[in-house]
Amino acid sequence: MKMKCLVIDDEPIARNGIVDFVSKIDFLEVAGTCASALEATSYIQEKEVDLLFLDINMPYLTGLEFLESLDNPPLVIFTTAYSEYALEGYRLQVVDYLLKPITFQRFYQAALKAKQWHQMLDTPKQHQLDPYLYVRQEEGFQKISWLDILYIEGMQNYAKLHFKDKVLVIHQTMISLEETLPTEIFFRIHKSFLINITHIDSVSGGRLFIKGQELPISRTRREALLKEVVYKNLLSR
Repeated sequence: MKMKCLVIDDEPIARNGIVDFVSKIDFLEVAGTCASALEATSYIQEKEVDLLFLDINMPYLTGLEFLESLDNPPLVIFTTAYSEYALEGYRLQVVDYLLKPITFQRFYQAALKAKQWHQMLDTPKQHQLDPYLYVRQEEGFQKISWLDILYIEGMQNYAKLHFKDKVLVIHQTMISLEETLPTEIFFRIHKSFLINITHIDSVSGGRLFIKGQELPISRTRREALLKEVVYKNLLSR
């Protein structure tokens, strides 16, 4: 089943750009478009929507105000030209925060993340995989979301969890982490590296890039990576 998306933006060019991106992704479909949050309020009351692509700066009612007014909102990806609202996005637990101008590569990463969330919400409660984990840090435990892990670097009996803004070192083997984390999201590219495929920026030869960091792909894993991750989602050959 495709996720039904509602695109909300007061700028026609921005709306059309999102609609074009959605049309290129096989697990998304555009349910409708709205030029204001007020229009979207009526739309959501009448029709079922799985995912909102929501602009923030709009007249009369901002995207933030609109989202806070909803009792049971769909999944949300913010689309905005202003980075200062990022913290509000985290507070409201949106799927992702896209800064305009939006590249298709970045849009696709956000769409994959929304797909993960949607699948977890659709899974029966007893089989749901909680996106939150706790890792031991000094004298206590720190809560993390495995969705936000960029990649994991193995160091014998320890592992480095690399996030966008921090690195956590935990006492855990790569084998146990690989068995714990969802196999449809985490892929072993090397004996020392386990990556979150939703954060891949590019793959070139025996190298893979995530947020500017170059990681090696072993010869034995390269073919599997191309077959199971890249070719399966290849837009043009």
